Amino acid sequence: MSMNLFVPSFATDQDEEVERNMEPQTLPAGGAWRFKGNNAAKEAASVSMKGTLTRLFDNCSHDLNKTILPLGHGDPTIYPCFQTSVEAEDAVVESLRSGGAANSYAPGIGILPARRAVATYLNRDLPNKIKSDDIFLTVGCCQGIETMIHALSGPKANILLPSLVYPLYHSHAIHSLVEIRKYDLLPEQDWEIDLQCIEAIADENTIAIAITNPHNPCGNVYTHDHLKKVAETARNLGIMVISDEVYNKTIYGENPFVPMGIFSSIVPVVTLDSISKGWLVPGWRIGWIAMNDPYNVLKTTGVVESIKEHLDISPDPSTILQFALPNILENTRKDFFEKNNSVLSQNVDLTFNALKDIPCLVCPKKPESCTYLVAKLDLSLLEDITSDVDFCMKLAREENLVLLPGEVLGLKNWVRFSIGVERSMIEEAFVRLKGFFARHIKSQPT
Repeated sequence: MSMNLFVPSFATDQDEEVERNMEPQTLPAGGAWRFKGNNAAKEAASVSMKGTLTRLFDNCSHDLNKTILPLGHGDPTIYPCFQTSVEAEDAVVESLRSGGAANSYAPGIGILPARRAVATYLNRDLPNKIKSDDIFLTVGCCQGIETMIHALSGPKANILLPSLVYPLYHSHAIHSLVEIRKYDLLPEQDWEIDLQCIEAIADENTIAIAITNPHNPCGNVYTHDHLKKVAETARNLGIMVISDEVYNKTIYGENPFVPMGIFSSIVPVVTLDSISKGWLVPGWRIGWIAMNDPYNVLKTTGVVESIKEHLDISPDPSTILQFALPNILENTRKDFFEKNNSVLSQNVDLTFNALKDIPCLVCPKKPESCTYLVAKLDLSLLEDITSDVDFCMKLAREENLVLLPGEVLGLKNWVRFSIGVERSMIEEAFVRLKGFFARHIKSQPT
């Protein structure tokens, strides 16, 4: 297993364990230090996934004689069955050995060949074609999320987010002082967006609706008809759609992927994407923001200019990766994605079926995309478990099995499994889950 995995090691380096003197140091004439840490990001960081995972891993025990099973985070790349394509690796090597062409600073919006390549890549599926000027390169999809929320923030602004969502949306909205208004997803209707809820919670200060398609973490793929209704609802409300499509290459179900940009003639659509998930390279950190806006609404309202200004004061994605991006997008073979999706499909079948033996966890719909499965936690069946966080903390302490509580994703009393792992890890996880459930099942009255 990779040493870079976000998992603690029970072993410590003795040289790093030297205790430091924590007593306050007195300055001459009894003065005090004039600086201190800034707590501005404290609330935003409190809803981060990394912070929760750290607490869960801290709850694991070296006394159990059980390896840690990290099914709480989503990085399949540490396992041999999930490796990037040879074409992607060759593209980076070629970029690295390009005679220094990729060694310089890049423009804030990204280099032209990479932006042109992304536009060409996206235009294969779009009726309203986009140009290189509609593309902004980012440090992964994460910087795209940060940039869009920052660019749209303003006094009294609010953004519509799904009840289950990647927590970085929460963190950046909090940090940018943008009010979060959650809309419901309907698990009994393939996790569709509750459009009546959208209309009820939006007001004159709503700046955008953010959607995730394919959905992380629910694993559904929205249909053409449903996305069209989302576009029409957004138009009626006068708001844009921010569509996070980072998992569009990770689909193993029946519903085909439909890019939200298809509906740009109805409403302005900003697409966020990266190569992190589809190409299994989250550490490469290169993605893009795409403007699907044939009527230039985003330009005339100043959104485009605000995005550019934010990127001018933000870190740029690696120039080496920018130079490699055209070859990565153009040369990667279709069977590379098919192989990865086949493994994920088998893993999700195993997980979905194994859950039937764990009555307190119910998955309403088998995922057809992404690397996760979410299950609703039935607390009424458990004796001494008070919440999803309590469930996951005790599971980590008693079984060294780490799952992610739904509270981190915005919805309490749900639990997320990562299926982008080795099959043997899933099998062992359910052995431990059965034991955990047997110990905590509520005793029936006689």
